[in-house]
Amino acid sequence: MTQRFTGRAALVTGAGSGIGRAVARALAAEGANVVVAGRRRGPLDETVALIEEAGGKALAVTADVSRAADVEAAVAAAVDRFGSLDVAVNNAGVLDGRGPVADVDEDAWRRLIDINVTGVFLALRAEVRRMRTQPGGGAIVNIASRIGVHSRLPGTTGYAVSKAAVSVLTRGAALDHIADGVRINAVSPGPTETAMSLRPGETEAQRAERMRSEVPLGRTSTLDEVAAAVLYLASDDAASVVGADLVVDGGATA
Repeated sequence: MTQRFTGRAALVTGAGSGIGRAVARALAAEGANVVVAGRRRGPLDETVALIEEAGGKALAVTADVSRAADVEAAVAAAVDRFGSLDVAVNNAGVLDGRGPVADVDEDAWRRLIDINVTGVFLALRAEVRRMRTQPGGGAIVNIASRIGVHSRLPGTTGYAVSKAAVSVLTRGAALDHIADGVRINAVSPGPTETAMSLRPGETEAQRAERMRSEVPLGRTSTLDEVAAAVLYLASDDAASVVGADLVVDGGATA
């Protein structure tokens, strides 16, 4: 295992499970001090425990990314505890408002926009404001989706709109802030081994069978595979990568 992030402080939102937890653990395994943020304290404490059991350092901060004060407090916590904010991964998101556009509930639509779009904007804003004051700047990776600018699926238009916005926000912010020393990129996962990729009532075994015909690779991406893509973009290995949207979907949108 390399140690690309030794001495660096990282913030991961939505780190209580799934991709967020996998990214937080991977960053810690490569030497980062990690602040894990999310709305529920219990899962965050579990992530911290997993990191600490493996010899890493982590801090749990309860935060709702749709609230500016919460995101700013999470950034401040990273700086207060670890002295800087060098890496940020904006992963918090929801898959809500399923169904045809005409049948989408207004509250579900607002929830998608509040968390998936406004939440990323507020996080980006707070992170960049800190990183651009640091001599070494920083790196930010937003988690978008292959559902969005890359492809659409029936019954997920609201989600697609929100994730397409993340892709565009990433590219725009990357151009705005590379001169500040802040590199901003995105990863767009396809079907991954999380509950979000399960259809209502579907088992993991049924999903695996479906993936054999729906995805050229023949399976879902693992959490470690998605985390590896995130860490590449956040690392110095990607020093000249700016405004990229790296699709990790087993060839589904090839």
